[in-house]
Order: sequence, then structure tokens, then C-alpha cells
Amino acid sequence: MNNLSFPIGKYDAPDTIDSKQIKIWIDEIEALPTLMEEAVKDLSDEQLDTPYRPDGWTVRQVIHHVPDSHMGSYTRFHWALTENNPTIKAYDEKAWADLEYQKNVPVEVSLSLLKYLHHRWSLLLRSLTSSQLEKTFVHPEDGQTYILKSVIGMYAWHGKHHLEHILSLKRRMNW
Repeated sequence: MNNLSFPIGKYDAPDTIDSKQIKIWIDEIEALPTLMEEAVKDLSDEQLDTPYRPDGWTVRQVIHHVPDSHMGSYTRFHWALTENNPTIKAYDEKAWADLEYQKNVPVEVSLSLLKYLHHRWSLLLRSLTSSQLEKTFVHPEDGQTYILKSVIGMYAWHGKHHLEHILSLKRRMNW
């Protein structure tokens, strides 16, 4: 089950984060929308409504979750860049994924949102100076302080993590 939940493993920030690593992560964030679109382009509604693991989200829920989550991170970057170590707002991602209306939203809507969000987010990330990359925010659920340069890696991982949920399901189901 752990391999189905975390098919690429859990995010583990490297001890040293240099500009080369940051560029790789930004490139991954920028590429994700195309990879997600490619992963689901030929799936039927029945396939989109298949959970990627027992008691897991459906492919459709995963597709809607990623832009929801990444919009939150995009906003957190703005808070950290314009406020001094702000405490950000958390949200209940499981409750968001279970909102009834999401079952009727075509995945193309969320894929389009992801495409334009990631384009704008990548522009922001590429513009950050060394001092801006050191800015921080506090997460209210764990009280931990997060540094922006590490958060870039976390969200590059997050996109690949959910992409692999879809790809591994497709491999297991022979789709």
C-alpha cells in the first residue's frame, strides 16, 4: 500500500539547495501540466472515476486536487514575499476533493487551470533573487517554518507524486 500511496517516495529536501537544483525543480513544475494532460488524454469517464489505490482518490479527484493545492502554494509564495514570515492558511484537502461539484467538472477545466497557473508560477519562481528564496512562512498545522527554496522542491515532488499515481494505475490496469 505504501508504494501505491507514495510511488516515488516521500519528499526529502536535500541538505544543500543550489541554483542548479532550483532550476531543475522549476523546470519540473513548468512541465507538469503537459505531462498530466498526456497521462489522462484518452481515459474514459469510468477510468477517470477509478481510484488509484484502495480507499484512494479517483483519477478525476487527483486531477482536480493538483491545481487546488498548487494555487494554495502560489498564494503562499506571495504571502512570504510580501510579509515577514507569515502564518499561512491551511485547508482540508480531503474535504475539497470530496466536494460534490467536482464530480461534474470536466478534467480539462482543471488541466487548463494547471497549465496557466504553472506558467505564471514558473515566471514568479524564475524571477526570485537569492534573498527572496530564503524567505519563509509558517504552517499552522505543524508550526514548522518553511523556506521558499525548499518549498519549490516540495511542489516539484508533489506534482510528480500525483502524476505517478495516475501512471502507475494505468500500468496496473493495462490502459
